[in-house]
Amino acid sequence: MSTESWQTSRRAVLGGLATLPFAGPIARAIEDAPITRPIPSSGEALPVIGMGSWITFNVGGDQRLRDVRAEVLREFFARGGKLVDCSPMYGTSAEVIGYGLEKIGRPPQLFAASKVWTWWQSNGPEQTEEQRAAWGVERFDLMQVHNLLNWDGHLETLKAWKAEGRLRYLGITTSHGSRHGEMEEVMKSQPLDFVQLTYNILDREAEERLLPLAADRGQAVLVNRPFRQKALIRRFEGYPLPDWAVEIDAVNWPQFLLKFIVSHPAVTCAIPATSRPDHMAENMGALHGRLPEADLRRRMVAYVESL
Repeated sequence: MSTESWQTSRRAVLGGLATLPFAGPIARAIEDAPITRPIPSSGEALPVIGMGSWITFNVGGDQRLRDVRAEVLREFFARGGKLVDCSPMYGTSAEVIGYGLEKIGRPPQLFAASKVWTWWQSNGPEQTEEQRAAWGVERFDLMQVHNLLNWDGHLETLKAWKAEGRLRYLGITTSHGSRHGEMEEVMKSQPLDFVQLTYNILDREAEERLLPLAADRGQAVLVNRPFRQKALIRRFEGYPLPDWAVEIDAVNWPQFLLKFIVSHPAVTCAIPATSRPDHMAENMGALHGRLPEADLRRRMVAYVESL
């Protein structure tokens, strides 16, 4: 369903409810409901805001910092989050996620996503098992080949594991807007459930081929680097939000930037990373309210490019 048709359907439902005596509470419940998107290969709904862990959860054995990261996780799940993403490339992040999950009671809604990142196919199973043990989960929901490293070998393993029920979904990733040509070829030739790529209000190359291709192939899209690792927040935080940001229920720059991303109809979930519970609360605000349609998306781009 396109962004425009989704918003039209939403307005039609709310408009019809307006004639009923109990319209107010129901309409508010619809507006407050978390925004979700279906995983194309299964129809399973995912909240459009997930959580990354690159750098932010790589805190080693520091007990104070581990406890703060546990509170980040608590905030994420309390505000409707499900998908948490990690990688063996991220230092101690997997161990810190596992610690946090244990401390907050292992929320049952967790959608566990990690990656395999090694040149050798034979090392993939051991690496994945180490990640699984660090998280303390029975299995990963999603396993991805990180930055296409030996993608053909690792996908062979992951396809066999999926058939055996050892994981639910498989995918590939890239970042920093790199290797799009190779990613496009893999997307065309392989039975992927997910692709992960960089996309934000200033880095929009994925709009040209990868996002339309994912929609055509029925592949869910996870978006990394939504803030360019804080650079976009720092760049814009000294400027006011435009007055018309209220039209998409955005009250801060993180919500403005995230709502641009997840309003693209091919995007399933954005995965911003943060080390602070209050910043997580800001991010999760983008999980509610209205999303921009095509005209407003263009206006959003024009505004930030003028700053």
